[in-house]
Amino acid sequence: MLQVRTWIEPVVAAAELASSFYDTALLFAVKNDYNQSIASLNTSDSNKLQISLSNFFIIHNFILRLAPLLSAYILAKIGDRQRRKVTICVPLFGYLLSRSLLLPVILLEWPIEVMFGSAAINGITGWFTTYWAGVMALASEGSSEQTRSLKFIVIELVYGIAGFIGSLSSGHIFVSCKMTSHQGATLVICSLLLYVFCLVYAIFVLKVPQHGNPGVNTGNLGQTSSAEPTESSNLLGERGGESSFFKSFTFGTLPQGFIALFFTSAILYNIAVDGSVDVLSLFLLNTPLNFTPEYIGYANAAGYMIFITSFLAVFILSRWFKDVTLILIGIISFSAGVFIMAFVRQAFLYFIARGVMMFALIPLPTIRSVLSKHIQGSSYGKVFVALQLSLAISGLLTSVVFIKIYQVTLNTFSGTCFILSGIMAIASLIPISVSAYKYSMLHAIRRD
Repeated sequence: MLQVRTWIEPVVAAAELASSFYDTALLFAVKNDYNQSIASLNTSDSNKLQISLSNFFIIHNFILRLAPLLSAYILAKIGDRQRRKVTICVPLFGYLLSRSLLLPVILLEWPIEVMFGSAAINGITGWFTTYWAGVMALASEGSSEQTRSLKFIVIELVYGIAGFIGSLSSGHIFVSCKMTSHQGATLVICSLLLYVFCLVYAIFVLKVPQHGNPGVNTGNLGQTSSAEPTESSNLLGERGGESSFFKSFTFGTLPQGFIALFFTSAILYNIAVDGSVDVLSLFLLNTPLNFTPEYIGYANAAGYMIFITSFLAVFILSRWFKDVTLILIGIISFSAGVFIMAFVRQAFLYFIARGVMMFALIPLPTIRSVLSKHIQGSSYGKVFVALQLSLAISGLLTSVVFIKIYQVTLNTFSGTCFILSGIMAIASLIPISVSAYKYSMLHAIRRD
């Protein structure tokens, strides 16, 4: 029973289900508000609606991603000092408090600008930057090096399945379940109830596993005998029973160039992903696609299918391929899919593009796993939150730049942002390839 209480997956699943409901409600609450404003001007210009929507999300995302810079590292340091749950509970409380403000916006017709205050509250309490770093740190505490990549991708799988279910059902709930004439209120209430569950579970049920106990919350998945290649020995190409080169380094003397290259690759890839995601909802609402709430739900659910296919890829392919090879497969998969997305003009092509992206989730959790194997356990929180802050800062700039590019290219080629995302994803291949080459050279010198 105690071992079951170390599972973070119930929190991850319920929180992502809540987030899926909230995201759909927010998108259409903003759209309905601006639709009414445009209608009052006796115009039906779809470009005006697109620009109004995108301007809202520029400001919203800017606040949401900037505010955690004030608190994320402080919360991470507290988490590393034997208070690991702080980095999970505080952001969850922030989600509950901030997202409850959407309810009076829908029911009482408060100004949509109230959601900028909601973003500020969410950000100051750590937002996803602190929350996900806390989840990864707790997962690292309860897994061995041999099972860590698999453990991380299992968490991502749970996250994806919850998002898939939430997205698939959110559009139908939005349309079918109404409180008087206020669409979206039911979605928000369901979302808030799920956040309450997450918070209660995290505070009263969840236990922090003992560091270095590979038996906690990992089961038998990925366990191998010493004669077989493990995740650690497969890292960057090492095979057989040889010990990892980096095992001879402590956290303080770990080659900083290695960490910098992986951080750089993660940041470039995150820019590529964020750049496409930030404009995708706007792209789907625009002509010629004009997705309804149900189709937005289907579209988001297709995106979450990537979590399942990426998990299966890691689970199966990690037996034969190195971590770096898996990362490269994921980056190439995303690049190919996002280039197709640029030319989507019919619904079925969107789902084809999503299918090509089936391995796009692999890079970031695998990079986190690689890093976690070569740092001290007492530094998990700080390193993971440093990575998340790097991703958040780059995502902050990306959101503004890509949405502005989308606005400028609306009347020429609305898929321009997806082309740029594909180019950035290809660029992220370079640091990973360099790190693999540098390691192979160091390993060759060590053998000699």
